[in-house]
Amino acid sequence: MLNGDGILLSKIYDALFQYFGPRHWWPAETAEEVVIGAILVQGVAWSNVEKAISRLKHAGLLSLNAIHRADESVLAECVRSTLYYRMKVKKLKAFAGHIAQHYEGKLESLFDKPMGEARKELLQIYGIGPETADSILLYAGGLPTFVVDAYTRRIFSRMGYVEEKIPYEDLRRFFMERLPQSTELFNEYHALLVELGKQICTARKPKCGICPLGEWCKGKDKI
Repeated sequence: MLNGDGILLSKIYDALFQYFGPRHWWPAETAEEVVIGAILVQGVAWSNVEKAISRLKHAGLLSLNAIHRADESVLAECVRSTLYYRMKVKKLKAFAGHIAQHYEGKLESLFDKPMGEARKELLQIYGIGPETADSILLYAGGLPTFVVDAYTRRIFSRMGYVEEKIPYEDLRRFFMERLPQSTELFNEYHALLVELGKQICTARKPKCGICPLGEWCKGKDKI
């Protein structure tokens, strides 16, 4: 059951921002690099993605057009540091091929569409699930959609505001309906939740005593 309101979510954001400061996320030089990173980071730590990004850049393959033209074996060697790297090569190829076929290789043309239409299209591309699609729209396209991940679900279910196994779309809607539709806000909010989940509200042995959200958390005494 969904509880809470926009005022509470704003207070949580303010507390996180005061505690962690701006996160400057997503770390990338171009929108295409964001897309590549969003696909490679599926199920793996960002440190592994950084290695792959560096190798792609060194090989001159850090663009969708280059990925579209490259041999899969060459790409596989570059992204070997990521989990299921051969499958991720196929995902990169599928995305790059879609942009080449439908937009003449111009990624920005996808983002010119209404966000709902662009999101629906992304979800039809092989290997692009809701979290990856929203990451691409928000961080590469600059469109106001809220990215939900395991950290978000863990934090807000522990706090008692959503069910632990809430579906992705329901949790996304929880934020979308209660916050201003702001790309900057959604960007920073998601990044702050990731930081909280990595540093404090960890899967095992969370550090509840130093959590900046302690006053709103209904589960801190149960962990």
